[in-house]
Amino acid sequence: MFSKVLVICIGNICRSPMAEALLRQRVLASDVQITSAGTHAMVDSPIDALAQAVLQMHQVPIHPHRARQVDRTMLHQAELILLMQSAQLTSVLRLAPEVRGKTFLIGKWQGQLEIADPYRRPKLAFEQTYEQLSRCVDDWLPYLQSGETR
Repeated sequence: MFSKVLVICIGNICRSPMAEALLRQRVLASDVQITSAGTHAMVDSPIDALAQAVLQMHQVPIHPHRARQVDRTMLHQAELILLMQSAQLTSVLRLAPEVRGKTFLIGKWQGQLEIADPYRRPKLAFEQTYEQLSRCVDDWLPYLQSGETR
């Protein structure tokens, strides 16, 4: 089983904190550490207000969040790295090419679905992001519970 999962988006205030919260809510194993970061993080910023509102609407608990910039140490410590879009893969591999084998789109099981950035868009965009992330997280759960990847 994976014990350290890192979820990455761009600013680390919308998609990755939403995915982090969903994973924390749904992963049954209590010893799995789930964190998030951004390739161009808005360092120390809280989760976006609309992202928070959508999570609360769906009764997903939100842990205190401050945006963090991804770095090589985080990438090396993670056993599984989940990205929102292919562009983040380029950024991550530029920083640490050796993590390629443990880095995947969160939408891997949804036909390599890329999760569009809802930043500065209406609440509906955040609701769509939530729905996509919810399906993607559910698809990852069997692999997180058993530690298998394909």
